[in-house]
Amino acid sequence: MTDTPAYLKDPQERLTEAGFACGDTWYHGTSSALLGSIQAYGLNRSGDKAMKQAAKQTMATIGNSYTESIEPVFLTQSKELAYYWGRQAVRDRSVRVEGDEKAVVLAITLPEELNAQVKPDVGAASLLLIPEGEAYMAFVAGLYQERNLLAPEIDLMKADRMDYLNKLGMAYIDRDVDFDYVTVLSE
Repeated sequence: MTDTPAYLKDPQERLTEAGFACGDTWYHGTSSALLGSIQAYGLNRSGDKAMKQAAKQTMATIGNSYTESIEPVFLTQSKELAYYWGRQAVRDRSVRVEGDEKAVVLAITLPEELNAQVKPDVGAASLLLIPEGEAYMAFVAGLYQERNLLAPEIDLMKADRMDYLNKLGMAYIDRDVDFDYVTVLSE
């Protein structure tokens, strides 16, 4: 069992033998500390400026240069998976940024032309090979088990690209998302 709040537990309606069902709404997990910025500027690629600045300062301290990369906006079709990633964001931020933060889940409902730009996150293969990715795979397996479904067995390097979306709930859009399309979920 997971410690996900009840209002975010959606595998009963989203998870089938074929994987996570897609619909018109996507979800994104993040830290409550970023909500003000998201409400003002939308959901931006590589939008956590505090984390980028902390990484830049750390690299400067040890004498290395820091090249900022632009990551897409990561999405999933499950509120519970988004909450998982929101908790990860809070954990990652707690190492570098002080504050009382909580995981939050955003619902993103895109118009058809933008929804067509959402892609399976095949780049996640490299993430899934490190301990953080192994933890995610265990979390996903737990969701399947809660539904009495077999957890997906995926060879991450040879998997069909749609497996990242359907079986693992990993997607992205490589553009900023206006806050007009975003709803903050709460009980």
